[in-house]
Amino acid sequence: MIQRRRLLAGAAAGILAAPAVLRAEPRTLKMGSLRLVHSMPPYFYERFAPAGLKIEIIVFDSPTDGKNAVVTKSVDFGAFGIAAGILGAAVGEPVVVVGALSNKGMGIISKAGSDVRTIKDLKGKRVGIWPGSTQEVFIMERLRMEGLSIRDVTPVRVPFGEMPTMLARGDIDAYVGAEPGPGLSISSGVGQIVEYPYGTPMGGLNMIVGTHEETVAKDPDFVRTMLKTHRQAVEFMMANKPAVVDMSVQKLGANRAAVEQALGANNVEYVWKLDGTMQGQARTYAQQMLELKQIRALPKFETFLNSKFSNELANS
Repeated sequence: MIQRRRLLAGAAAGILAAPAVLRAEPRTLKMGSLRLVHSMPPYFYERFAPAGLKIEIIVFDSPTDGKNAVVTKSVDFGAFGIAAGILGAAVGEPVVVVGALSNKGMGIISKAGSDVRTIKDLKGKRVGIWPGSTQEVFIMERLRMEGLSIRDVTPVRVPFGEMPTMLARGDIDAYVGAEPGPGLSISSGVGQIVEYPYGTPMGGLNMIVGTHEETVAKDPDFVRTMLKTHRQAVEFMMANKPAVVDMSVQKLGANRAAVEQALGANNVEYVWKLDGTMQGQARTYAQQMLELKQIRALPKFETFLNSKFSNELANS
């Protein structure tokens, strides 16, 4: 009789425990990322992810492709340039910025030993630029600041990964690249730095963490979990740059000297806060895109920039 009571008690306990088991079922976080050094934080998420959360990284070569994956819900979150996010939000796409990812990571590079040493020297030159990128907005603003416009150069549509090779071959005279491209050109002796283009009101604003507006509305705890994991990853990365170099070589097949050059020059800054400074820069950035006629209307910032989760995390 005693044994029978124990069996019944054990069965009852198992039934009561069942919901807890269901709540602990593993979940996958699908994260879109670009093949760039300043898009590396997702590769460190597993180190800090809570139990039961699996990280799946989907790599894109274009910021627009990364943004589109968020809009179509092919990924849960995406790491892409602020320009791609603004382009989508300006036409009413349901993309929401919930955090920052990285600043800087850009460089205007010309052939080593050439006479292209300043922005003004780009006049009449073939310049590699990826349309719709953050880099495009920055170079157009820097040209404007120097009394020039995009019509004063010959823009050549070049993916970031091909810029160093095209410069080395002489197919272009300069490029507006993303790390590790600039680091590779400099460390190999093929290129020289014209400028790190951060002397505008947009500062070093570059990549953000975006998600679908339905995720924000229907699954806010998922957003909180992701952003907390992201914060821990970027804080670790900024304190352990050799680990970032190793991971970039391992996951991207990046040239070690190029990554060391980029990080050693402090040309990559990993961040997470969607703070007032970042939001102000994003608004300035969007205004620049409007004036350049890259967008026809400003995004609805009250929904496009959602600092709720970042503020909660900062104050926790």
